[in-house]
Amino acid sequence: MILAQANYTAVVVPMILCLATFIRSTFGFGEALVSVPLLALLIPVRVATPLAVLVSVTVALIVVAQDWRHVQVRSAGWLVISSVFGIPLGLLVLKSAPDAVVKALLAMVILVFSIYSLRRDAGRELKNDRLAWLFGFTAGMLGGAYGMNGPPLVVYGALRRWSPAHFRATLQGYFLFASALVMFGYLKSGLWTHDVSRYYVSSLPGVVVAVLLGRAANHRMQDRRFYRFAFVGLALIGVTLLVEAFEERW
Repeated sequence: MILAQANYTAVVVPMILCLATFIRSTFGFGEALVSVPLLALLIPVRVATPLAVLVSVTVALIVVAQDWRHVQVRSAGWLVISSVFGIPLGLLVLKSAPDAVVKALLAMVILVFSIYSLRRDAGRELKNDRLAWLFGFTAGMLGGAYGMNGPPLVVYGALRRWSPAHFRATLQGYFLFASALVMFGYLKSGLWTHDVSRYYVSSLPGVVVAVLLGRAANHRMQDRRFYRFAFVGLALIGVTLLVEAFEERW
């Protein structure tokens, strides 16, 4: 019985990571909605979380190597630098602020923006990177508090009107740095275990294939359709946060 369950886990974990990678490679974000919750049903969270981050580093590295010409270097640089300053504040929020309240507020902001953007084909637009520091700082803060850097970056990319290819590549440039930093922390704290490495190696072939398939899907999307999918994904993140806040509060 134990052996059968182990074999089942060894097959399903790579499948989950393959699906999550396809979503990430296609849209540039969103894999966390799939990977960690489903992995946590099969393996301990202390294994699932570092495993998901390690795959995140791999995906970002492959995407940047493939499409580095599409990376908005100036934007990515500002986002990364300002995120570093936001991380300590996020850790402070994690320690001091009521978790359920912060998650609920964040969820409402994400949902309002997503619904507004879905209802309007042409919303506001940022012409330059003067506000990149604000979105990067917020991403760092949310990353430090909840490991959720994505939403502010999605909003920023949408406001800058990046093409799907630029959106995908630039976000991976950001995530390559951010995820590598987090993975280094896991390594130093001993959370990068043999189990993490074992599942990662077995999942790697599927992850590589999923990155290539996601790239093809991304390049076939027109801007309007791409951002509609992106905002739906963002809304799902908001709903997930709201459910978590409700469960923690009650």
